[in-house]
Amino acid sequence: MIQPGQTYRSLSNRHHPADGPTRIRITNAPIGATDIDGMRKVQVVTLTRDGREIRPRWMRTDQLHTTATTRDGAPRRTGYVQETT
Repeated sequence: MIQPGQTYRSLSNRHHPADGPTRIRITNAPIGATDIDGMRKVQVVTLTRDGREIRPRWMRTDQLHTTATTRDGAPRRTGYVQETT
């Protein structure tokens, strides 16, 4: 279940090795109604390395995952995986 305050890291390998993966934080719970494309959305912010919140935006919930693998066991290549706290 997606909750405000949760952090996620990018599964993409399109970042500089020294920077590490992009991290985001949920700032607003999922909106109940679906959008025009039929997907639910949450409001997120990008976290900088020093913890600042930048670039607020809406993101589709189907991009947020609880594990880094698919149900078949293959590694995910896109989206964001929840970080353990």
